[in-house]
Amino acid sequence: MTHDNLFPTDFLWGAATAAYQVEGSPLADGAGPSIWHRFSHTPGLVLNGDTGDVACDHYHRYEADIALMRELGLNAYRFSVSWSRIFPEGKGRINEKGLDFYRRLVDGLRADGIQPLITLFHWDLPAALDDRGGWLNRNIAKWFADYATVMFRTLDDRQPMWATLNEPWVVTDGGYLHGPLAPGHRNLFETPIAAHNLLRAHGAAVAAYRAIGKNKIGIVVNLEPKYPASDNDEDRQALIRADAYMNRQYLDPIFKGAYPNEFPSMFGEAWPSFPESDFADIRQPIDFLGINYYKRGITKDSPNTIIERAIRVDNPRAVYTTTDWEVFPDGLTDILLWVRERYGKLPLYITENGAAFYDPPIAEGKVEDPLRVDYLRQHLLAAREAIRRGVDLRGYCVWSLLDNFEWALGYSKRFGIIHVDFETQKRTMKSSAHFYKDVIRTRGGALSGGRR
Repeated sequence: MTHDNLFPTDFLWGAATAAYQVEGSPLADGAGPSIWHRFSHTPGLVLNGDTGDVACDHYHRYEADIALMRELGLNAYRFSVSWSRIFPEGKGRINEKGLDFYRRLVDGLRADGIQPLITLFHWDLPAALDDRGGWLNRNIAKWFADYATVMFRTLDDRQPMWATLNEPWVVTDGGYLHGPLAPGHRNLFETPIAAHNLLRAHGAAVAAYRAIGKNKIGIVVNLEPKYPASDNDEDRQALIRADAYMNRQYLDPIFKGAYPNEFPSMFGEAWPSFPESDFADIRQPIDFLGINYYKRGITKDSPNTIIERAIRVDNPRAVYTTTDWEVFPDGLTDILLWVRERYGKLPLYITENGAAFYDPPIAEGKVEDPLRVDYLRQHLLAAREAIRRGVDLRGYCVWSLLDNFEWALGYSKRFGIIHVDFETQKRTMKSSAHFYKDVIRTRGGALSGGRR
């Protein structure tokens, strides 16, 4: 931390989005369908029958959205590439028009001094690969590395930072275990296989990047510090299991070359044996770690639940978002310190942090969202505290730049600091956007007006 209690001068101030959530036009210009296109068009799987067919129309409005980023003072924009725009069949034939869109986007960002933070996979697997088994097929590590290599060769000269995967835990927990997310499976035996192949794909992409890349590559994980519901031994054991499943499942193999010791007993007969050579492939050195933080987990022993044998307990004194997530900014400091302690002093970025709250109707051209303003203030103060305590934190991306398609919840939840009227596509900066602009302009000086 600098002596003046401000964020470092080279700190990255960003906002984040994901392809299927904002782009719209998912089949335009020769793109193939993704599993999310297929999932959202299946009746009954997404609230109100919503789809990403239009979303925020970012595919056509990216230039205006870049102008909004410039107005906010952002010097970083985190976005994801739609794999099936590049490979309509998931592999093989390359769709140049898909590459052209991302060339235009990155060139537009660079022209305005905005650092591109590119995520290669944010949940929208090509449907053609899902038909071949998706993340259950060991060949997917090569398919992903081939796709990644095309992206590296196309855009690495524009000096982006690359992330291989976004939140692989959510991919497997929501997509293979419990089923509310694409591809919608509910199978305990599939879950560790999908997780392992996600890690192998990550490792294969990092290895491919080392051969040709000139910039930085890492991975983005969602982390959630766990706290016991009580001091009894059962709840403390539940905490250990929950922490292993959510926080250590992907980081231990990458940094330590093995899965958490608790996994064989947690998964039982569904836990497979993996070739030892896989872990050398997974354990590729990375240049940074991206952390998505939204909430903590208060865990209570519950023998009847699968894997973790734990349930979440609510805090009656806390504020909750409209997605029923507890607002707990101290957890951000805690998880950043935990990562440094467990995995060493590597560069960290907060790649997502934000909240869905009820936004009132636009009045006099304004959207007042005081709860989100307070949420951002408290979490940015928590990030600054982590820097003060020695964490090598180099950037922060608010989730999200725009209100968007919130997966199975459709358009019912708004995370954006910019309001989107989905009928007209009109963008309106919320109070939180103006607050964030002031924070960026003052390098965090504007945070001092709030409580902590």
